[in-house]
Amino acid sequence: MIMGDGFPFDILFLGLVAAFLILQLRRVLGRRTGHEKPPPDIFSRNTVDEEEKEGNVIQLPEGDYEPINDVEPSADDAAKEDPPRRTDDEEAIAGLKEIQAANKNFDADDFLQGASAAFEMIIETFAAGDKSTLRPLLSDDVYDDFTSAIKAREDSGEILENSLVGLKKVEILEAGLDGRIATLTVKFVSEQISVTCDAKGEVIDGDPEHIVQMIDIWTFSRNLRSRDPNWTLVETRSQN
Repeated sequence: MIMGDGFPFDILFLGLVAAFLILQLRRVLGRRTGHEKPPPDIFSRNTVDEEEKEGNVIQLPEGDYEPINDVEPSADDAAKEDPPRRTDDEEAIAGLKEIQAANKNFDADDFLQGASAAFEMIIETFAAGDKSTLRPLLSDDVYDDFTSAIKAREDSGEILENSLVGLKKVEILEAGLDGRIATLTVKFVSEQISVTCDAKGEVIDGDPEHIVQMIDIWTFSRNLRSRDPNWTLVETRSQN
């Protein structure tokens, strides 16, 4: 239909309708940017579902282990966990301030919450032999160490049945900034029940009725210019 001096008002009307429909679709479906599935941000508070924190875990190398008692853990014991601590070390405090100055979004409390979640996630996925989940959380060297341990376990046919009772203490030992690279070293004191069984299912190490205290010191690193909010585990060591 042509009106007036020949201006195609019907075409203009159809164009406006099409534009409206496109805007509505974008509002509902969103735009594709090539980054629709970013890495999970476990270093921000309240990003880990409580159910994901439960389950079996495994003893990692480089820890100091000390028996605590011979009784089954109770829900009351787990509820008495100490809250994460920042640090009392003056050098570490200075390092935290340096990182904060370089990245205004950095918060030590949020980092410790995320580090605790990462600790549980890494231990759990290591126990499950889930290499694909471990890969983005670990540096190349640490990943090689972990996968070697997984392979040795699989080759021997051993089964490790470990349960995390709770994190008793989490604190920052060291903090520093080298150019864009921030590093934070964290001490984890956890309580776990660790049992190793052979291929026949017979216990060859540990006791299902013994709670074991485990002390792990992990160093995390992150390029503060990176869009990835997660820190990478670059080193694990014992307290001594």
